[in-house]
Amino acid sequence: MAISLATILGLAAAALTTFANVPQVWKAWQTGETRDLSLAMTLILAAGLGLWIGYGVLQADAVIVVANAIAMLLALALAGLKIRHG
Repeated sequence: MAISLATILGLAAAALTTFANVPQVWKAWQTGETRDLSLAMTLILAAGLGLWIGYGVLQADAVIVVANAIAMLLALALAGLKIRHG
């Protein structure tokens, strides 16, 4: 089974955008410092990711669904840390 260039690009893009928030979540978790984070931006991002999940479901595209579900969990974790620590 050959993997197309489009699939490779899509998987790479999904991996990078999905895990982009990992360093921020890790730092906020370790330090408790969230003062400079925007709660509104984080919640808007989570809502947008939720819409991407819906789109992925409608398109039957597991990559879109899984990548955005993980990214949404990270965004919600960051929002939770922001709410907890201010």
